[in-house]
Amino acid sequence: MHIDKLQYIFDPLCGWCYASAPALAHLAQHYGDRLELMPGGLFSDEGARQITAQWAELAWTNDQRIASLTGQPFSGHYHQLLLSGARFDSTYMNRALTAFRQIDAAAEAGLLHALQNARYVQGRDTSRSDVVADISAAWALEHHFDVGDDDLAGRLDTDGDLRSLTDQRIAGVKRLMGEKGVSGVPLLLATVDGTEYVISGYDLYGGAESVSVALAALT
Repeated sequence: MHIDKLQYIFDPLCGWCYASAPALAHLAQHYGDRLELMPGGLFSDEGARQITAQWAELAWTNDQRIASLTGQPFSGHYHQLLLSGARFDSTYMNRALTAFRQIDAAAEAGLLHALQNARYVQGRDTSRSDVVADISAAWALEHHFDVGDDDLAGRLDTDGDLRSLTDQRIAGVKRLMGEKGVSGVPLLLATVDGTEYVISGYDLYGGAESVSVALAALT
């Protein structure tokens, strides 16, 4: 069996994508040269929203289900600070991830994990450009990636080229999902020995072991 390509479709604000973070870390570690992250824009642009009390209650219930199923942590800081009327918008995270992909494709999965951890564990508002820029710059410094820009927040806000590149990327993912007849995130399209398969659900939520078993079964 030879894995030709792995395409991971996600949104940075998707709780179930956070549930699949351990599986993605395994894929990035072992198949980084064949792994492509594909943001689908589920919670950006028209998918973004202001968090209402009713929506927050539903989100927290879903978060607790994810925590129970996968062990992924959702802190009290996150619950208190970010489910009380903040903006729910993945726009700036998508732009930061796209910027880092231009530097090094391997950086993208690591930055995604850092952004998710900052939100769900540290309670930081990753719908804000300045917060996303701060997290991104700190992660780049720690892992010795050269961001090449002292004003990353400004770039996330006003860089027309980065905005266009991110929008084109998301549009391409949406087009691909339409062509394949797939929906929902997270989703892994695995091309093995020239044949494409769809991996989703518990195979992604079960961490490194379950995604490894799922890939091994594609013969």
